[in-house]
Amino acid sequence: MICALERGKPDRLPVSVHQWQGYHLESYLGGISDIEAFEKFGMDAQIQYFADMGQFWLTNADFSKASTDRWRDEVDVVSNDPDNRIVHHRIVTPEGTLTYKTAGDRKTTWITEYMIKHQEDIELIRKYMPVPTLDTGPVGELYDRIGGRGILRGFVWGDQAGCWQHACCLKDVSELMFDCFDRPEWVHELLRILLEKKLRFVEGMKGARFDLIETGGGAASSTLISPKIHEQFCLPYDRKLHDALHELGFKITYHTCGGTLGIEEMIVANGCDASETLAPVSIGGNQEPWQFREKVGNRLALIGGLDQFNVVTEGTEQQIRGKVFELFEKVGPAGGYICSMADHFFDTPPEKLAFFADAARQCVY
Repeated sequence: MICALERGKPDRLPVSVHQWQGYHLESYLGGISDIEAFEKFGMDAQIQYFADMGQFWLTNADFSKASTDRWRDEVDVVSNDPDNRIVHHRIVTPEGTLTYKTAGDRKTTWITEYMIKHQEDIELIRKYMPVPTLDTGPVGELYDRIGGRGILRGFVWGDQAGCWQHACCLKDVSELMFDCFDRPEWVHELLRILLEKKLRFVEGMKGARFDLIETGGGAASSTLISPKIHEQFCLPYDRKLHDALHELGFKITYHTCGGTLGIEEMIVANGCDASETLAPVSIGGNQEPWQFREKVGNRLALIGGLDQFNVVTEGTEQQIRGKVFELFEKVGPAGGYICSMADHFFDTPPEKLAFFADAARQCVY
């Protein structure tokens, strides 16, 4: 996998999944760990480190970690039903109160009320939203546990790693897009606030033993925003974040959920080392993985490309194997490619995962 991330040609095509979800591990694999699941299917492990990263959307998120004396998160658990989780948050600061609400199930969490309701709310975020300090000790312990079985991935702190994507978790994305035209300087100020906090977190990542840091997020994909908005409100902040990560020696993968049409050169320009998840048209992407490869060439490593629902979950063994071979021939012939399902999967039969992994292992250089 490291060879592929360095745009090299390994002995065989690396095969993986983006993240192994707890729902699938518990529902289909008897509750084994993610490392054990990768080993079970003979895949190359991508293990994601979540502690201290601040993602609200984790099904087991610990909200107490987000509280300080000046940013007190008063949590009201309206429903603790795992299939209908409802949580209301009241953020108390010395100069005012913010609120937001989430809902969720066993698979994921989503926002039902956004935190930013007035322009001036960003001043409370600027002054009081805390930035955690990464404890690099547990990172190293997990890195050692993984060993040669795969790679350890990390995030940059925040609801999402990218500044624009984080902003879209604080204010409804439709409203934020209008703000890009109606009050662009206000949007830039919000992004600068988030960038400053993320850069502060990155400073504390020095020495952390991550193989790969994931940035970006689906909200910057060209299936949601225009290339012009991406150029103005994503690229400058992505580049500064990536420069800071590179200064510490980290490799970076930029996540766009497949919406890459029209922003190919911006993804290259933001300085990332790899682009993911190459979601094909069949699952909502706006170009096929090999079309993206043709445009970026060998300037980036690529991760993803396989439709986890229509092909792996619903497809036949022949369809699964055929798509893996097609991706190898069209995306990975020169190396620099990790074949992976394009994003999260939940109700995929284990035997289909075995077909996928076996087909990829047959792709040798």
